[in-house]
Amino acid sequence: MNEHTARRPAASARLRPVDLARLAGISTQQIRNYEEAGVLPPAPRTESGYRTFDDVHRRALLAYRALAKGYGPVTATEIMRTVHAGDIPGALALVDAAHAALHEERVSLRAASEALEALAREARAEKARAEKARAEKAGAGSAGAEKPRRFPRPGPGPGPDLRIGEVAALLGVRTSALRVWESAGLLTPRRERGTAYRHYSPADVRDARLVHTLRRSHYPLHQIRPVLEDLHRTGGSEALHESIAARRAALTERTTAMLAGAGHLHAYLTHGHQ
Repeated sequence: MNEHTARRPAASARLRPVDLARLAGISTQQIRNYEEAGVLPPAPRTESGYRTFDDVHRRALLAYRALAKGYGPVTATEIMRTVHAGDIPGALALVDAAHAALHEERVSLRAASEALEALAREARAEKARAEKARAEKAGAGSAGAEKPRRFPRPGPGPGPDLRIGEVAALLGVRTSALRVWESAGLLTPRRERGTAYRHYSPADVRDARLVHTLRRSHYPLHQIRPVLEDLHRTGGSEALHESIAARRAALTERTTAMLAGAGHLHAYLTHGHQ
């Protein structure tokens, strides 16, 4: 028997703490804790000091248990406490805030997915450029075998690190944009001793490219930060793909639980909290 299939007593029936505890599969002490915390409305006492509950308390318990599954026990407790304080708009504002936070998580996930797609496109483009360069080099070698040609010796190639102007030119942005991203904590290029010149490693350039891609899609800086943190934590795009898929599934499960909890809260506000 669970809290949804348990036999519902008549609205006027008195319930003992143990009755509510059995309904939810918890201890009688937890029922007392719920009442003291404001999760349940105040329970009248008998002359002997024993708490007495009724169907209103049963409805409150079911509403809280459903809310806790989606909103978490802390938020669920605050919602029910606010309801029992008589501040229904305040309780609904807490519900709105929880849904807004969930929406922000979804936006961050979408940003991460778009960033990964951009990285994949860039990787494919770099591979194509490398293959084209090898093919051109091979063709030049064949032509040279037939007719020797002299080419100027190339100068020293750029090292693995780039200066801020080079990164800005690579991305097609101003150096001021890179400084803003650095101030926001999105980029952390190494500083040269003495001159304090910035040196961007290949990983820094990748991060800058990712930030630039998301900024062009109008993502604010605070929504880009979780994407970079996930990429740094997982260590690669493949692991981040798996992490995003798992988080998306968890968000879907949470949204479903929040909808169920909101339904129980609506029923309690409409029929059961007076």
